[in-house]
Amino acid sequence: MRAGLAAAGFALAAFAQAAWAGDVCAPERLDIRGGFGEARFTVEIADDDAERAQGLMFRESLGTSQGMLFVYPRAGDPRFWMKNTLIPLDMVFVTPEGVVQHVHAMAQPGDLTPIGGGDGVIAVLEIRGGLAAMLGIAPGDELRHPAFGSDAAWPCAE
Repeated sequence: MRAGLAAAGFALAAFAQAAWAGDVCAPERLDIRGGFGEARFTVEIADDDAERAQGLMFRESLGTSQGMLFVYPRAGDPRFWMKNTLIPLDMVFVTPEGVVQHVHAMAQPGDLTPIGGGDGVIAVLEIRGGLAAMLGIAPGDELRHPAFGSDAAWPCAE
C-alpha cells in the first residue's frame, strides 16, 4: 500500500511539475529578469505584418502587467512610431537570445518620430509608459518566452 501511495504521490508531483513548466512557456506569458529581480507580463503576440502594423493603436489603456510582443522572422532594425497610439509606451528591444538590447522610455502618443533599438533586434516588448524605469528594466536583462527558442539566455526549459 505504501509503495502505491508513494508512486501515486510521485506521479502527481510529476504532473504538477509538468503543468507548471508548461505554464512557464505559454505564448501569452513573458518573464523578464535582471538586477531588479523578476517580472511577469501577459502579452499579446504580433507576429505577422498586419498585427505588427496595428500594434497597440487606438487603445485607451494598458494594464500594468500587460504588453504586446512584436516578433520578427529574422533579426534586423525594426522601427516604431506612435501614430494613432493614445497611451505612452516603453519599448524594450530584444535580441534573438532574449536579451534586452535597448529600452526606449515613454514614447509619446501621436509622435511620428521613428524609434529603433539598433541592429540585431528580433522582438520588441511594448509595455505601459514609465514601467521599465519603475521596475529597473535595462540592457542585459533577459526575457523568457517561446519566441526565443532553446538557445535563449533564459530558455523556457530551465
